[in-house]
Amino acid sequence: MIIPVILAGGSGTRLWPLSRKLYPKQLLPLVDSNTLVQNTLSRLDGLADLADPLIICNEDHRFIIAEQMRAMGATPDAIILEPAGRNTAPAVAVAALRALEKDPDGVLLILPADHLIAEPARFHEAVNEAAVHAAKGHLVTFGIVPTAPETGYGYILQGAPLEEGTARAIERFVEKPDLPTAESYVATGEYFWNSGMFLFRADTVLAELERFAPAIVRACRKSLAKASRDLDFLRLDRAAFEVCPEDSVDYAVMEQTDKGAMVPLSCGWNDLGSWEALWQAGSKDESGNVTRGDVVTCDVHDSYLHAETRLLAAVGLRNHIVVETADAVLISPRDRVQEVKKIVDKLKAENRIEAVAHKKVFRPWGHYESIGDGARYQVKRITVSPGHVLSLQKHFHRAEHWVVVQGTAVVTRNDEEILLRENESVYLPLGAVHRLANPGKIPLELIEVQVGSYLGEDDIVRFEDVYGR
Repeated sequence: MIIPVILAGGSGTRLWPLSRKLYPKQLLPLVDSNTLVQNTLSRLDGLADLADPLIICNEDHRFIIAEQMRAMGATPDAIILEPAGRNTAPAVAVAALRALEKDPDGVLLILPADHLIAEPARFHEAVNEAAVHAAKGHLVTFGIVPTAPETGYGYILQGAPLEEGTARAIERFVEKPDLPTAESYVATGEYFWNSGMFLFRADTVLAELERFAPAIVRACRKSLAKASRDLDFLRLDRAAFEVCPEDSVDYAVMEQTDKGAMVPLSCGWNDLGSWEALWQAGSKDESGNVTRGDVVTCDVHDSYLHAETRLLAAVGLRNHIVVETADAVLISPRDRVQEVKKIVDKLKAENRIEAVAHKKVFRPWGHYESIGDGARYQVKRITVSPGHVLSLQKHFHRAEHWVVVQGTAVVTRNDEEILLRENESVYLPLGAVHRLANPGKIPLELIEVQVGSYLGEDDIVRFEDVYGR
């Protein structure tokens, strides 16, 4: 069986302001109505001998990942939670150990959750060929046939042909080149982009990890052995995992092993790592523009314009990126979008919330959105999904007023239980133990007005929580 392993960690800082720490690019619908992680899974439809996927992500995104899987009717074998980011080699080690618990002959298909593949049928052909070579003990990577002298990717120099198909031995991996070097690579026809996708038997890659990175395997083996179940999630042991060395599977194994192989792949691949990549991948109008949302242009050419919450109007732009969200606007020349990361670094240094979260913040029970604030008050729009319930909690520094605008709410306030319908309200004094639930079959929407001396999200004491927080 081929076991898809979807690597859904990462923060996607180069796609700020859409991508943020608590809601990164792999969770966003950047190219169509599905999110990138949903597309990663759906493009596997049609592959034979496919097992349920393993998804590896961090704790902050667990409920969003789970909900997006449910929305597409997918049932992962496990959603594995990493307590800390340690790059791809530990993730592959954990996946291999987990797979071998169930299938000694299992084959892992390692897929980052943020790629675009425009031609899935060609991808399937490459996977099927790679599976043949993996069965013979090769560690297979997919080398993308380059369409331009790209400086943002690493490259693979092909070696001698293998005994059958299009696969090649790997002569060597090379780092991201400068433009003249990239141009010389592409001109030879011998170099391929390093896709970061792999296919290999679980036992083979684990043996090579033991050979070249034994400390990673030891830490991952211990963290998996001491893992705990948490609702739909498998939570790796934090103490064991945090001592794991940080390394990529490329450096830890692929650049050192003598078992490496490469299957060439031409399938409209893009790693969607920047706004420039989204412009390249997008459907362009007669002026070369890619637009999303409510956008009006005049004399604008070869630009990417994305509006989230309001009208975006542009005049006289050439080769620019403009991205509007509820709380931030990004403007950059297309050839400087790699520097967006510097903006995020500055926001982090200043402890700006815009580096971390959107105005709309998702929770396992639904979401809330800040719609106004001032001295000693804050107003939020809260949406609770049908059948969901918030934690039983209290606050030390604020009182709250709730007004229902849609649906039905059951409110616990100390020893009372109050049923609220549309246009009804309740007051929760400072220190009151309270809970909100949606017993209905439609989303519950209410307006919350907080009043107090401190309105931070950390002013909360939870007594009961069905989500284990």
